Amino acid sequence: MAGDFGRPRRRKSGKVVVYYTYDRRPEGLPDVALGSDYDEALKKWHELHERAPRIAGTLLEAFEAWERDALPAYDSAVTRRNYAQNLKQLKAALGGATWQQVDFPGLKGYLRKRSAKTQANRELSLLQVIWNWARGERYTLLPWPAAGMERSRWKNVEHAREFEVTDELFAAVYAEGDQVLRDCMDLASATGMRLTDCRTIVLPRGDLLRLKASKTGKKADFDLALSAVLPDLVARRRAQSADHLMLLSTPGGKAVTATMLRDRYELARERAAVKAYLANDDDFGRAIRAMYLRDMRKRAADLADSDAAAQELLQHSSAGLTRKHYRTKAPKLKPAR
Repeated sequence: MAGDFGRPRRRKSGKVVVYYTYDRRPEGLPDVALGSDYDEALKKWHELHERAPRIAGTLLEAFEAWERDALPAYDSAVTRRNYAQNLKQLKAALGGATWQQVDFPGLKGYLRKRSAKTQANRELSLLQVIWNWARGERYTLLPWPAAGMERSRWKNVEHAREFEVTDELFAAVYAEGDQVLRDCMDLASATGMRLTDCRTIVLPRGDLLRLKASKTGKKADFDLALSAVLPDLVARRRAQSADHLMLLSTPGGKAVTATMLRDRYELARERAAVKAYLANDDDFGRAIRAMYLRDMRKRAADLADSDAAAQELLQHSSAGLTRKHYRTKAPKLKPAR
């Protein structure tokens, strides 16, 4: 701290009292009296010195420390971006609160007030991550306010998006896409890869396409010989001159970006939808417009032979997760008689 922060003075009664000041002599200005209460003086000193309110003892202190020290450690750029967005909401809503002010009823109130119900769940999940991290860093010793409430289903109810990428929907958009988009659709629907992995997976040297998932870090090898579409994709790429090592490439030999894929898909999807509307098939046109490029991961799950095969393909921890969010086709049952 600048200058003499605390100056002891003896009163007439003989009691020694420490008065605190903010030293502005280097600026050629008179000192600012901060009073005799240490905590209040420290707060005022910080506000004067940092030109900002002091955040010690609030959740904002931990939020900023976690953002600085822990967030960059996440490997996935998507995870970092999503966490940063969620953290922005948490800072606005809870940054000024002390740890004692955040309780379980308050968390439930947060969920009720947020209009984006699913997003609110994600924000509180991040808050729990930061809270537990903060305990380890001694920003607080208080337990997570919702500890032990996992089975009470206290968060907002989430409904899985139900959408089946039928052969007809896939073919309609595929027909309108260029080779870059078709390659991506083939790769994603054959392997169940996320779009980030489709863009960044390296051209294989041999017969195994090797994946390290950007989101989870899980590894997998795909045998090209077992695929109906991947050998042609790889052969086409090997015959192409490019300035990068990725499997997907533009005709000019450039790496494919997320923007390139988004623009190509939106154009192909709209062309396919317009054709459907012109053919007076409005339902099909609406279904086309409701399909996203990331739904190719759902198609991969549906094309798998079983729930277990789909779970393995998508590298999920449980078949239940795969069935709930990705496996959309109804099982075929044999009549009893």
